[in-house]
Amino acid sequence: MMLQRFALAAAGLIAAIGATPASAQFNPTKPIEIVVHNGPGSGPDIFGRTVAQTIEQEKLAPVRFQVSNKVGGGGVTAANYMVGRRGDSHVLGAFTSVWMTNPMVQQAASTKVVDMTPISRLVVEPAVIVVRADSPFKTLRDVMNAALKEGSKIRQAGGSPLARDALVRQLLMAESGAKWAFVSFPSGGERIAAVLGGHVDFVLLEPPEAGELIRAGKLRAVVQIAEKRLPGFENVPTLPEAGFKVPNVPQARGIIGPPDMPADAVAYYEDLLSKMARSATWQKFLQTNQLDDAYLNAKATTAFLGDYEKQLRAILVQSGVKLVR
Repeated sequence: MMLQRFALAAAGLIAAIGATPASAQFNPTKPIEIVVHNGPGSGPDIFGRTVAQTIEQEKLAPVRFQVSNKVGGGGVTAANYMVGRRGDSHVLGAFTSVWMTNPMVQQAASTKVVDMTPISRLVVEPAVIVVRADSPFKTLRDVMNAALKEGSKIRQAGGSPLARDALVRQLLMAESGAKWAFVSFPSGGERIAAVLGGHVDFVLLEPPEAGELIRAGKLRAVVQIAEKRLPGFENVPTLPEAGFKVPNVPQARGIIGPPDMPADAVAYYEDLLSKMARSATWQKFLQTNQLDDAYLNAKATTAFLGDYEKQLRAILVQSGVKLVR
């Protein structure tokens, strides 16, 4: 009997030891930080806060998700911060195209998104170029014609010189021969205030940044940066429809981890974001803001980022931007 009890106890111990690695899974033990590279009110900030709010509203995680604005260097500060948190399972980053283009043109921006830990692509954003509702410019061609005559007197509000609004500017200038001023603002709220106040002539915005103002009649869209016309903007032409032969500049948003994030943490966030992407709260956000549902898991996101980097590199070359790597 004693030997039998010893054998059963030993078998149970061996089974428990053998089960430990397989059952060891990451679970967050403190608030999760979501790093964004722009200030409050900007597209990255809205995206990061919506991710955090959706996870909280849907009760998908045992801890809170909090946005951390790391502004500076057109995304360099945020990327360097992520590298400094190497292996940290409680830090995430909200990537956009500027995280991809920075290392191509800035010598100091040595951190590449593909060197971090891809977790999920979530959306692909269209955009609109808007003017104030009482602007004399009725079309984008009107803006280009004015820029051909007046040059730097025509001003565009924007963010980073490497963000999508600046890339579209470079492509349009190369295609039309027009030149105009580009005025950088750290947040989407400041860019909107600048165009509403008449301090700049136009601005490129993502739908979450300007939707209500367009519907309220304070801003007017003159062209769409999209593959097809958006619901609610059926009377606004796309760039090709407006006669501009420039490539569509994509804006993908998603979530990455710092370099060397443990595999069990990646699996946790991959599962979490998959549930979030299917939730009613997230789907309503996509529909309200005319965003394309573009969820990818970690493996597919890794492949996408490699292709995305090549696509953005080709756009930079076409627009005449000097590359450093």
